[in-house]
Amino acid sequence: MDGSTTTRLAGLTAVVTGGNRGIGLGMAEGMAKAGADVAVWARDTATSDAAVERLRSHGTRAIAVPCDVTDEQQVAEAMARTVDELGPLGCLVANAGISSASPLVDTSYAEWQRVLRTNLDGAFLTTREAARRFVAQGGGGSIVVVSSTVSRFGAAGQAAYAASKTGLLGLGRTLAVELARHRVRCNVLVPGWTRTDLTAPAQGNERFMAATTARTPVRRWAEPEEFEEVAAFLADPALSFHTGNEVVVDGGYTIF
Repeated sequence: MDGSTTTRLAGLTAVVTGGNRGIGLGMAEGMAKAGADVAVWARDTATSDAAVERLRSHGTRAIAVPCDVTDEQQVAEAMARTVDELGPLGCLVANAGISSASPLVDTSYAEWQRVLRTNLDGAFLTTREAARRFVAQGGGGSIVVVSSTVSRFGAAGQAAYAASKTGLLGLGRTLAVELARHRVRCNVLVPGWTRTDLTAPAQGNERFMAATTARTPVRRWAEPEEFEEVAAFLADPALSFHTGNEVVVDGGYTIF
């Protein structure tokens, strides 16, 4: 992006879970640049405060809302505060996620549950809260569920992460069908390899970087800011017929 701002999302309130870093921050910034007011929901308050200052530099309102997406009450309270401070919900991006790398035979049940609780249960709780809000408001809206290319391929040592990200595809499709009568759209974003804190361990593995870069037709990994425009696109209420889609942004990785 060239850093320019637009007003096509002016007046829209957006929530991005895990929006204080990585792809989530890239998406939050894209919507802020397009004129949206943004609430960042995350547990790390210091990182969220820094992200909010960055978002406010684009001339829109932004707030940091402490929230553990695995806690049903915290999710409800975060939504109430967001709507109270920024106005009716227009878009929710269910992006919060964690990873865990271990062979299946060494993966404990507790670790399996920890990953699915954040990635899948957290997405359920936040999208359900958004759906309830959209139905009550009666004005439609947009939900974006962030999955991963691991939902299409096997990934050694990533059983819990892959299962959670594949489950999000089913959640997103179901929301698209069920909520269409309420003029609520739901699309799934499928990012490819991206330089974030979450992928930092992989970035330190030269053989892995070489292999995944060679497998990507554009011959590089993405940067978080490359998700700015797609976020603004998915949040845009003018795209009233665009729902149930999986938007793949992976440099061609999944077709090569």
